Parts: sequence; structure tokens; C-alpha cells
Amino acid sequence: MVEASILQNMVDYASLGSKDVALDVGAGLGFLTRFLANKCECALAVESDAKLVKVLREELKNLSNIKIIEGDVFKVHIPQFNKVVSIPPYNISSALLLWLFRQNLDCAVLIFQKEFADRLVASVGSGDYGWLTVVTYHHVEVEILDGVPRWMFCPQPEVDSVVIRLKPKKPPPFILKSETLFKQLTQSLFTHRNRKVRNAIVPFIGITCTANVKSAAKTIESLPFLDKRVRELAPEDFGVMANALVE
Repeated sequence: MVEASILQNMVDYASLGSKDVALDVGAGLGFLTRFLANKCECALAVESDAKLVKVLREELKNLSNIKIIEGDVFKVHIPQFNKVVSIPPYNISSALLLWLFRQNLDCAVLIFQKEFADRLVASVGSGDYGWLTVVTYHHVEVEILDGVPRWMFCPQPEVDSVVIRLKPKKPPPFILKSETLFKQLTQSLFTHRNRKVRNAIVPFIGITCTANVKSAAKTIESLPFLDKRVRELAPEDFGVMANALVE
């Protein structure tokens, strides 16, 4: 990112204050990290590329409130933080999002590929509506704030991007008995998005149901929404189905 105004906007959108600890995933050359350090108590700069880590340590050595962490954000120990402000590598977007859902956050301000962000806010039944939309809806409010054209990066990517802000939903819009099963069910059903639930759920039940075929069929018939197509189900509907399978 070579457009300083976007970096400043991201800091402003996160409402960083002197007591905040901000996480920057994929810190790169440290341009955004430097902006964070000027506003918060501590900035945690995570970078997996050893060459870039060396640059970060040299370029940011005069800022005492920056902690540089070398390694994979999903594998290394990360000190406690309450906000995320980051331009993460696009190839970890889904994994990072799911990881963030498990953290105790006040907010996250991120730059994602526009097509990816569109999936997070897609309406029920639309082409972009999918399992990630449903799981995201359960965890966070998503705001798309700024467009980020490709020329703001060097080198330029092949896609345009957007700045988004995530705020955890407390309490969540519906209660789940098993978040793991909810995610697995939703992912499985959306592999057959145009089928009716009655048919789309058969592979999932076949994998998760250890009983015989007769018992599996009985389980399916006990579920709601069987005659709806998967793409027509609201996020709450997936929650109802997941909870029914836990019982």
C-alpha cells in the first residue's frame, strides 16, 4: 500500500487510543505499523517473511511501542490485543476471518479483495451468498467503508479492494449449541446451493450420522426447511438446523 491517506483512514476507522493494542497481520515494510504506533499503546507487527522481518526491525527500531513477531499468525504466540488494523495477504482472507471470530476483539479494520468483501455482506439468495456469509453474519457486523483501487498498491494487483470494519455481535443474533457443527453443516450444504435441503443434506448426514440408513433417513425427515433450496435459507435457518442435529 503506497497511498498514505488510506493508512490514515484505517487508523481513524479503528478509533485507536492510547490504551489500545493493535495487531497488524502481514506487516510487510511497516508503513501501516508506523501509523498504528503513533496512536496506540502498542502495535504488534506479525510477518512471516524473514527478509521483511529484517527490514521491519531496521526501519522501526526507533519506535519502542512496536513488537515485531516473526512467523505464521496462526501458529506463533500473539500477545493479547483488542483491535486489528491490517492489510493481510489475500490468500489467507478466509482463514484469517475465521481466526478473528475466535479472538476477543473490539473491532477489526482490514483491506480485503472487493469480491471477497462482497461475499461477507451478500443478501440471501444472491450469487455471492454462501457459507462464509452465513458464518460471518453470526459473529460480526460488517461495514464496507472505502474503495481501494489497485493503483494504490505497488506492485499493482489484478483486483480492486475495499476497507472493511468488523465489530463483534454481542450477544450473537442466535444461539448455537455447536459452532463447529454449524460451520461444517453450512459449508456442506452450500456445495449443493441450488438443491433442496432434503437432497443437499444427505452427504452431510451420511458422514456425521453413525447409525444405519433407516436412522439417517429419520433424522433428515425430522429437520425443518427440507423443501427450501439451500440458497434461500437465512443464516438463522442454518442455526436452527444445526441445533436440531445436536439434539
